[in-house]
Amino acid sequence: MSSGKNRFCDGLSRRSFLRIGALAMGGLALPQVLQATPPANAGGSTGGSHKAVIMVYLSGGMSHHDTFDLKPDAPAEIAGEFRPIQTRVPGVQISEYLPRLASMMDKLAVVRSIVGLRDEHSSFHTVTGYGMDITRRENKPNSGSVISRVLGRTDPVIPAYVDLFPTMQHRPYNIPGPGFVGPAYAGAKVENDQINLMRLNDLSQDGLQSRRALLNSIDQMRRSIDGMPMERMDVSYRQAFEVLTSNRLVDALDLQKESRTVRDRYGHGSPRHQGDGAPLWNDQLLMARRLVEAGVRVVTVAYGFWDTHGGNFRHLRSNLPVFDQGVSALIEDLHLRGLDRDVSVIVWGEFGRTPRINRDAGRDHWAPVGHAVMAGGGMPTGFLLGSTDRIGGYPVQNPIHHRNILATLYHNMGIDPHTIVRDVFDRPATILPEDARPVRELMA
Repeated sequence: MSSGKNRFCDGLSRRSFLRIGALAMGGLALPQVLQATPPANAGGSTGGSHKAVIMVYLSGGMSHHDTFDLKPDAPAEIAGEFRPIQTRVPGVQISEYLPRLASMMDKLAVVRSIVGLRDEHSSFHTVTGYGMDITRRENKPNSGSVISRVLGRTDPVIPAYVDLFPTMQHRPYNIPGPGFVGPAYAGAKVENDQINLMRLNDLSQDGLQSRRALLNSIDQMRRSIDGMPMERMDVSYRQAFEVLTSNRLVDALDLQKESRTVRDRYGHGSPRHQGDGAPLWNDQLLMARRLVEAGVRVVTVAYGFWDTHGGNFRHLRSNLPVFDQGVSALIEDLHLRGLDRDVSVIVWGEFGRTPRINRDAGRDHWAPVGHAVMAGGGMPTGFLLGSTDRIGGYPVQNPIHHRNILATLYHNMGIDPHTIVRDVFDRPATILPEDARPVRELMA
């Protein structure tokens, strides 16, 4: 060690070193990692393709009227300024500002009749299946943590779940935690300068030894204060060190390894936050593809800001072309790489927008109906599922509860949504309530 306070020979502080471990081990500090965590590959595979989910959360709630459920025959104060265009699927139309998605409609399933939502600005419905109050009161876990808990890792050095949500100003937009399944299944948080802390390219032999020494000291500490079986501690120790000396996760996040053609296909957007929500940054979508290809089971992305109380059409004219390019590139990329059967994609927000345009040329919150764009996962595609009334206010055909959408994603992962999991106190709990069922029309 150096003579500096709490610093190691490679110049990293103890805090920075523990942050590296936290990232690599899925959001945990090393003492938690060395606690009783399940072995790698619990329920997972050791190679080849694997089931995965990429969830894209549209912070603020995108207008369904101006994207996937246009009402051109309604009065002007309902129909708005955008016009529908034909898609690749005969008889199916979407917004003129989504031409790339229109050209691949055969690879999409758009659900236009999601119900059970509440008028609250949060990601909670989309990632836990419950509103903010229930999620907090009952400590409900997000779906990434559930999948991590049930299936485990595909590889000892790759987290089961990576969270690409940036920290947003409006706190409920930020993803809720692992809840009752416990911190061992939190998503690996990747944000700002944390990727640089993970890089091992310049790590010296002395630096490597300092990491091993730190793990040794923690290992000895836990042996002295806990009753963990010795052989289990040895496995946890080896897994932690393997992660800390692997660049595989960092490599998956390094977009410089992609060809210029691929990067140009995705487009870029900007890492700057929009409003109090997320950035409209297409690099995150490419990172998500690279992460699932590297072995991650779940990637969550917060994407753009869609709370258009004012200037709805001006804002969408700017945002929708970027959205159209990024989302279409992600879905196309999964198909080109043969991942479309195994990787499910869902793009959705917390609710829709009001049918009537307000005096600020905006649309306000509208919880009676929401929508989602889905692709991959072996799901049937090339259709619109559900419909709304003539002004896009309420479902009139095939209302689908938002929990059924999550149940479908669990089903695609090979998980029964009513599976009993054990909480941190070893008490049984179900993932979703009994009435939550996979959507029949979306099942292979």
